[in-house]
Amino acid sequence: MRLIEHSPSYVSDHWCIKGHVIFCTKGAMDTRLKDGRVLEVRKSMSYQVADDAEAHSPRTRTGATLFILD
Repeated sequence: MRLIEHSPSYVSDHWCIKGHVIFCTKGAMDTRLKDGRVLEVRKSMSYQVADDAEAHSPRTRTGATLFILD
């Protein structure tokens, strides 16, 4: 478990293949999937991805606080 705070204009520098359960407690985040889809996660929204299921890379324009369970 961890609480992450991404600053405004954060862009990940890699593709992650680790599984997560993510809950957004503040702000908003977009997660790009390697197949081109984009998941929009806003305050009080969550999503999950399994290990080795979908390579993903987060970014945020406004900043985001995320509760993450690996």
